[in-house]
Amino acid sequence: MTQDVEMKEQQVPAAPSNSVSSTAPSVLQHLKEIAALIETGAYSREVRRILRAIRLTIALRRKLNASVISSFLSFTLASGSEAHSRLVSYLPKEDEHDMEVDTASSGTQATVKHSHEIEIYCYLLVLIFLIDQKKYNEAKSCSSASIARLKNLNRRTVDVLASRLYFYYSLSYELTESLSEIRGNLLALHRVATLRHDELGQETLLNLLLRNYLHYNLYDQAEKLRSKAPRFEAHSNQQFCRYLFYLGKIRTIQLEYTDAKESLLQAARKAPVAALGFRVQCNKWAIIVRLLLGEIPERTVFMQKGMEKALRPYFDLTNAVRIGDLDLFKTVAEKFSTTFTSDRTNNLIVRLRHNVIRTGLRNISISYSRISLADVATKLRLDSPNPIADAESIVSKAIRDGAIDATLDHANGWMVSKETGDIYSTNEPQMAFNSRIAFCLNMHNEAVRALRFPPNSHKEKESAEKRRERQQQEQELAQCIAEEDDDEF
Repeated sequence: MTQDVEMKEQQVPAAPSNSVSSTAPSVLQHLKEIAALIETGAYSREVRRILRAIRLTIALRRKLNASVISSFLSFTLASGSEAHSRLVSYLPKEDEHDMEVDTASSGTQATVKHSHEIEIYCYLLVLIFLIDQKKYNEAKSCSSASIARLKNLNRRTVDVLASRLYFYYSLSYELTESLSEIRGNLLALHRVATLRHDELGQETLLNLLLRNYLHYNLYDQAEKLRSKAPRFEAHSNQQFCRYLFYLGKIRTIQLEYTDAKESLLQAARKAPVAALGFRVQCNKWAIIVRLLLGEIPERTVFMQKGMEKALRPYFDLTNAVRIGDLDLFKTVAEKFSTTFTSDRTNNLIVRLRHNVIRTGLRNISISYSRISLADVATKLRLDSPNPIADAESIVSKAIRDGAIDATLDHANGWMVSKETGDIYSTNEPQMAFNSRIAFCLNMHNEAVRALRFPPNSHKEKESAEKRRERQQQEQELAQCIAEEDDDEF
């Protein structure tokens, strides 16, 4: 059939130079190869082939147009079928001449065998095209129809395509600012995926539900869902990164800053290099959390490639917290209030005011062996009706929390600092080494768990030729995983 197709395409007369059909046959041929790859994967039940088909589609999405997709639908779906009629109705009408040329190039070709995987792939292809063309209302309708069709299918080879459809289903509703309408449907889909042991679908739907809740600041509901959701080993690095990011946001709001910091930094480390926007968001929240913990992020965090401009407001904020200047902190917060509001970190920055005061008080205790509370209030620039009383309460709380090593002389109104001790005589160095060693061991254990070995490999002696084949397959697998990481975000 491939030879017939090629010969038929050669008989088509050359199209005018201003027509899109000059590029359509090559794109259409790529789509046909992807369809054949999906058919092979569905027949042999190899999910990896379908994953590769999705990656190839993502790489091809910028070259798609309505005429090519319409020709592909005619090639894969039976003409006049319900799926074909519905999907064609979502496509915009193209120029008649282009449509005639495209139809001529594919109209006489035999239609491939119809399968559930191909049908769902057609839904996915049309949905991606509509979102790229910013036709969000049509994308909304198409995604709802695809989800209704998915509910009647229970095939493991469809699960990979279904997970991508879930993502674009939620995205189309988010782009139309109606995300709350599908929360019930997402919960029902997650329940069905759990009953069918579709772990990839569970991962995707759990992240979509968490995003749905966090979009409306429903952090308690998000935590309840997360804590009761089934636990299993992550199947997708992209979904695992998103889960860590949402978990870090939940932990931050719940004042569990240590756990939040670990989740956010791990999400930023595991994210692909191409996912720049995602890594920027992770770093923004991680910077705020570290400041709330009393840490000052290194300058290299703000100088990462491609992030300098996006992290500039947070660099100025960090500088204000490091100095302990309350006036500078207020100036930065007001100057970049629009940025902080769009990043949804404005409420967290309000919490930082106490850290700024505490940092300034720590600098004062180091600089002065004894200082009056009136001078403390002046240096901290407290703008309250009774600054001396406020300074006394702030110093008392800092001493009680262990932020400063000093005593308070209430009779004379003084803060008396104690001499700085030797930190190496405490347990802090041991705790720092312990945390670093634990991190290295955890990374080693994750790397060992990620290793894959062929069955009964310990019983067979590998020849030089088999070793070369195995190494070539491992290189191809690593390249496919890298392409998947770049395309998913």
